[in-house]
Amino acid sequence: MSERFVLHPASPQMRLIDEIVDRLRRGAVMLYPTDTVYALGCIVSNKHGLEGISQIKASKKPKSIIFAEIKDVTEYAKVSNEAYRLMRVLFPGPYTLILPATRLVPRLLQSNRKSIGVRIPDHWFCRALVEQVGEPIITTSIPLTDEQIHIDPIAIESHLGHRVDVVID
Repeated sequence: MSERFVLHPASPQMRLIDEIVDRLRRGAVMLYPTDTVYALGCIVSNKHGLEGISQIKASKKPKSIIFAEIKDVTEYAKVSNEAYRLMRVLFPGPYTLILPATRLVPRLLQSNRKSIGVRIPDHWFCRALVEQVGEPIITTSIPLTDEQIHIDPIAIESHLGHRVDVVID
């Protein structure tokens, strides 16, 4: 059974964010809001969590990585001058750039072409979480077909809550 955290969007309690960070560091998989839809995620060093996300999605397709700042992307992706200029225009925002992966990216995250999707969402929670946890977050959209469900945390929890450790509303 998952643990549900309700965060106030205008004045979130840092105590709750600290608890979420603690759970992620201990290997939790979460359902959480992004700037587009709800997503599945875990910290990038959590191999067991990544495998769990792949089972929930029923897919081994490459996942993306969320960063808090553009400067952090270079550890996990090879960023050309052109890609850097594009990131400065698009980020933060609802975009994913596909870039060549560095050796720090776990093989389970890479495509056959050794690339990785990178994101810097325009959502306070995503960036605050990455900053607090101290490493990027693996992310992928939730595997539901009904578009309305993708934005309703209660519906999402009823469908997937038993398969994740943390649900963030």
